[in-house]
Amino acid sequence: MSEGHIEVAVRTGKARADLVESLLLGQGALAVTLSDSGDQPLLEPGVGETPLWDDVVMIGLFNGDIDAQRVRAALSLLVDPNTVSVREVRDQAWERAWMDRFKPMRFGERLWIVPHGMDAPEPDADIVRLDPGLAFGTGTHATTRLCLEWLDAADVNGRDVLDYGCGSGVLGIAAAIVGARHVRCIDNDPQAVTATADNAERNGIADRLDVSQGQTPGEGQADIVISNILAGILQRLAPELAASVRPGGALVLAGVLDDQADSVIAAFGEHGIDLAVANSVDGWVRLEGVRA
Repeated sequence: MSEGHIEVAVRTGKARADLVESLLLGQGALAVTLSDSGDQPLLEPGVGETPLWDDVVMIGLFNGDIDAQRVRAALSLLVDPNTVSVREVRDQAWERAWMDRFKPMRFGERLWIVPHGMDAPEPDADIVRLDPGLAFGTGTHATTRLCLEWLDAADVNGRDVLDYGCGSGVLGIAAAIVGARHVRCIDNDPQAVTATADNAERNGIADRLDVSQGQTPGEGQADIVISNILAGILQRLAPELAASVRPGGALVLAGVLDDQADSVIAAFGEHGIDLAVANSVDGWVRLEGVRA
């Protein structure tokens, strides 16, 4: 990691905030924070809540060696380039500052994500210890929330789980915490693999979780397959993801916008899994299905 950092600020309407956030993270942002045009910090939103401001300023923090022009060009597909600004910033405790805004969050009835060093509001609940870090997935994004709420309500006990596109490992770790027998986590980003392995160790479930780098789900099947990645990739990997579900097993997909659901459903229908929209938050849907 370089000694300095690059900060990319984008002003956008709240209707596009999720897309801009996903793009910044996809371009390698270490963290994304939100504020309004008056630069008042946005406190952690509750489950199902959205930012209150019509004009949102999203700030992505990148390593100093990032190609800022590449990030600008990617953002120009979503927003007016004149709303994007880039500046160099000196090193400081960015991760600690980010954590100051990260509070314990509950998903469903019993599943919590709680930063290290913070007291769990319900100590006897299912607790995932996770700090904001270098890989996407701390539970704040709508797609992650949708998956965590499913894990809280599902019967995962004693089952094998595959988390494809694991990011920080939050979904795979949560699956182990709520009782999965064994979890496989796969991501094509080596940084995500490192983050997942570290987070599994810190949560005390590393003996039940295997993490590896890969472009596809690979061989083997699981009772539950969860994938929180973009719709286009889900469609492309439909044959492999469908094949990774054991007969009678469940497939749970997120990362899909409302208007993309039909295309993803059709892609998996061709491979023996009938998906349906089970829930929706902030324009993102969770698709669920069972392999015949």
